[in-house]
Amino acid sequence: MGHMELSWVEISKAALIHNIKTFRKLLGKDVVLGVAVKANAYGHGMIECAKIFEKNGADYLCVNALFEAEELRKAGLKSPILIMGYTPLSDLGRVIKLKCDLVVYNKETIKALGKVDKKVNVHLKIETGNHRQGIRLEDLPGILKLLDQCKKIQVAGISTHFANLEDRINHQYALYQLKEFKKAIRMIEEGGHAPRYRHCASTAAAILLPEAHFNFVRIGIGAYGLWPSEKTLNAAERAGINITLKPALTWKSIVSQVKEVKKGSLIGYGCTYEMPRNGRIAVIPVGYYDGYVRALSSKGFVLIKGEKAPVLGRICMNMIMVDITDIPDVKLEDEVVLIGRQGKNQITAEDIGEWSGTINYEVTTRIGERILRIYI
Repeated sequence: MGHMELSWVEISKAALIHNIKTFRKLLGKDVVLGVAVKANAYGHGMIECAKIFEKNGADYLCVNALFEAEELRKAGLKSPILIMGYTPLSDLGRVIKLKCDLVVYNKETIKALGKVDKKVNVHLKIETGNHRQGIRLEDLPGILKLLDQCKKIQVAGISTHFANLEDRINHQYALYQLKEFKKAIRMIEEGGHAPRYRHCASTAAAILLPEAHFNFVRIGIGAYGLWPSEKTLNAAERAGINITLKPALTWKSIVSQVKEVKKGSLIGYGCTYEMPRNGRIAVIPVGYYDGYVRALSSKGFVLIKGEKAPVLGRICMNMIMVDITDIPDVKLEDEVVLIGRQGKNQITAEDIGEWSGTINYEVTTRIGERILRIYI
């Protein structure tokens, strides 16, 4: 007998290719396209996605951490890699060996890179209003002085990140950030550096703010066919920007038991759900360990035989119970869809986000890394 997974993820290659080509076309050929494959490619499987993106128009692969860059190189990916998160000072030598570009915003990092005394490309991250990583404008002259002492450090890029483009209809704050970013570019140029790349555009900015494209764009969620938010989608429609993104991910499981339950039966831990009638439930072998979050308790739905089956009671570590009273002929090992399409119905990452009080990004990213990804 063949080996069967309890739950698995199917990724559509055609959807990924469609999305990357859509952005390639939108940006034109003069803009460098960086694609974020960090966080296991937002749950889609980093290595395979990176290979598909590299083949179909991505110029740069963007990761958060050194370990991701090392895995990409080990898997034979040749694209330039940008490490966007924090790299501990003791690991800077490894970055240089891998020939990765590094996002930099601390004096200490620059001093340590200077001591290694080998050529390295850095992208200065500017604080323009997100108040996360970044160099404040008033600290920039000091940083530039330091860089002048380190001849081997090449300022290859300058970047920033928008704080609320996804959540706002009004782009006032983004335009303020853009103004700050342009001030920083001027300061850096006047300081004698000529960064080749300027980048601040995420998926939302790539779609909605052409003035933020400069010559390098970093897309994340859009590459996987998901919209950054409903507001971004609506804003694009209102602006007449006609873009179709195709969600690439489907998450499936199986029925591991079917059982009759009497009216008044209490389902699951804490006895939080009482059966309002005689009925049937199915047990499904997926739970919060797998990334099917506990916040979906008594709120989520799954698809069985193309019909929506509500989650009953609390999500367990490794299983959930769903109501199949109204779905005839459910059998052991029938296919269950947690995210994706089955028959006429569909459950999206956005649906799950809404039911559990989070966003589509977190929903796909938290699908357990050990769950098999199959590329179709």
